[in-house]
Amino acid sequence: MAVLIVAETHQGKFKKASIEVMSYGARVAAALQTSATALVYGNADESELVKAGQCGVQNVLHVNQNFANFNPVQCLNVVLKAIEKTAADTVIFTHDYTGRSIAPQVAAKIEAGLISGAVSLPDTTSGFALRKNVFSGKAIADYSILSNKRVISLMPNSVQPEMGNGTAAVEAFSEGLDAGSSLSVERKAIEQKGGVPLTEADLVVSAGRGMKAPENWNVIEDLAAAIGAATACSRPVADIGWRPHHEHVGQTGIAIRPNLYIAVGISGAIQHLAGVNQSKVIVVINKDAEAPFFKAADYGVVGDAMEVVPKLAAAFRKFKAAQ
Repeated sequence: MAVLIVAETHQGKFKKASIEVMSYGARVAAALQTSATALVYGNADESELVKAGQCGVQNVLHVNQNFANFNPVQCLNVVLKAIEKTAADTVIFTHDYTGRSIAPQVAAKIEAGLISGAVSLPDTTSGFALRKNVFSGKAIADYSILSNKRVISLMPNSVQPEMGNGTAAVEAFSEGLDAGSSLSVERKAIEQKGGVPLTEADLVVSAGRGMKAPENWNVIEDLAAAIGAATACSRPVADIGWRPHHEHVGQTGIAIRPNLYIAVGISGAIQHLAGVNQSKVIVVINKDAEAPFFKAADYGVVGDAMEVVPKLAAAFRKFKAAQ
């Protein structure tokens, strides 16, 4: 019995979600009174891999492969080989593109119960029970896994990581890398301002058609720069070409869970809310006092974005300068 955690690095560093899932997996292993091993996929040196030990992981299997060449068929085979090596009966992924594509296949291959998008640590007092969001985040459901083997994908920014001073034994791992026959036709890197992927950002400033024109977006970018946030947008803004589609958040775009989500000039249609309603704090700025988004907001400002947002950015800069 063991716990295997699938983690990734990006540009030689652990992704924020990977730190979360490794800490989570180590705590699951402690609850099950077993060991935790991290299968780390991507280029990284040993000075970065030691962070796995700080998360509570005892062992690291390092697949030193550039994640830009990610092959889902190959990744599946590597995970299955790692499960075989560690005799893992609990496998934990991040609920991201990799986890959503690989976790169900792993569960089918090893005949395990699957809970995707978990938002809590398991209750092991009488079985193995977890919580997850349902109905686009409108409710929380309790699920129990009754099988002896389990596969879980953890929703990012749902369980705070616990860091310590532990160390982990690092071992190179390449089993399964020669498997798989899928073909990558084209891969294009998307340049994102701020350097933080939208799904990894703790702070997000988003805007919609209330900005009136794409040339007004400079006030949104200025506010984002003032607080160190990533920028996002509503679907109509992406559809009409004001902003790139990789910034579109919502039910049909990217689902995010930042600590702070500032929505400017967005009415708050249910499709948009479904992708952002798990944000820890939501601030809405809209001149329409009847905008539906205000019902979901923790804080709201009724006013013209072109007047409110620059003043808010200036206030943030003044506050930071005084620190």
